[in-house]
Amino acid sequence: MKVIGVIPARYGSSRFPGKPLALIHGKPMIQRVYEQVAQSKMLDIVVVATDHEQIKETVEGFGGNVVMTSADHETGSDRMAEVTRKVDGDFYVNIQGDEPLIRYELVDSLVEAAKDSPEAVVTAKTAISNMEDVLDPNIVKVVTDNQGFARYFSRSPIPYNRAENKTIYYKHLGIYGYPKAVINTFVQLPASHLEETEVLEQLRLLDNGYAIKVVETSYNAVGVDTPEDIEKVEKILGGIQHV
Repeated sequence: MKVIGVIPARYGSSRFPGKPLALIHGKPMIQRVYEQVAQSKMLDIVVVATDHEQIKETVEGFGGNVVMTSADHETGSDRMAEVTRKVDGDFYVNIQGDEPLIRYELVDSLVEAAKDSPEAVVTAKTAISNMEDVLDPNIVKVVTDNQGFARYFSRSPIPYNRAENKTIYYKHLGIYGYPKAVINTFVQLPASHLEETEVLEQLRLLDNGYAIKVVETSYNAVGVDTPEDIEKVEKILGGIQHV
C-alpha cells in the first residue's frame, strides 16, 4: 500500500490571512507541520497542497514537496481528491496544516488501522477532560461501536447521559485517511441532510454507508486559528526550538 501524506495549506483566511507562513519561534508554521509529519515511518511521501505561489516557494525553500491545486475548492476533501489525480498512491492521509504540534505517531497509527480495515476511512479521537469542552459546539464529539467504528459525530454532547453514569466523552480530531477510491467517490456525492444540519462533512460518509474507523490517541490538537494562537503554541514549545 503506497501511502501519501497531504497537508492542505490555504493562504486566504478571514481570521488569519497568510496563516501557513506565520512564524513560530522564527520558523514558518507550514514547515513545522511538514517536519513533524515527515518523521512518519508509514508515509511514502509528504506533500503540501496549496493554491498560493508564496506558500509553494516557502515549502520548496526548506526542501518540501508541493502540489499546486485549484483555488476554487470549497472543502479540504475536494483538494484531497485533486491531489489523488496528481500524486499516485493507494491511501491518502489529510493532515491539518494549522497544527504545528501534530505527532507523526498519530499519522502512523491511522495507517496501521487502514491495513486492518482497507476499505474504511480512518480518523482519530481523544478523551475530553472537562465538561466545558463537552458542551462547546465548536468541539465535535464522536461515539463509536465496540469495533471502533464511528456511529455518529455531533456538535452536541453525545451520548446524552440521562442515567448520570460515569461517561467518557470523545473529541473528534480533524485528521483523515482515505482509500483513493473512497475520496474520489465521496466528493461527487451530494451533501446529506445530517451533514447540512450539523455542518459536519464526515456525516455524508456515514449517511452513504461508508465505514469510518476511529483510532484513540492521547494527542489533543492545538490548532492555530488566530494570530493570538501563535503565542499559545510558542509557550507550549517553550525553549525547544527544534520541535
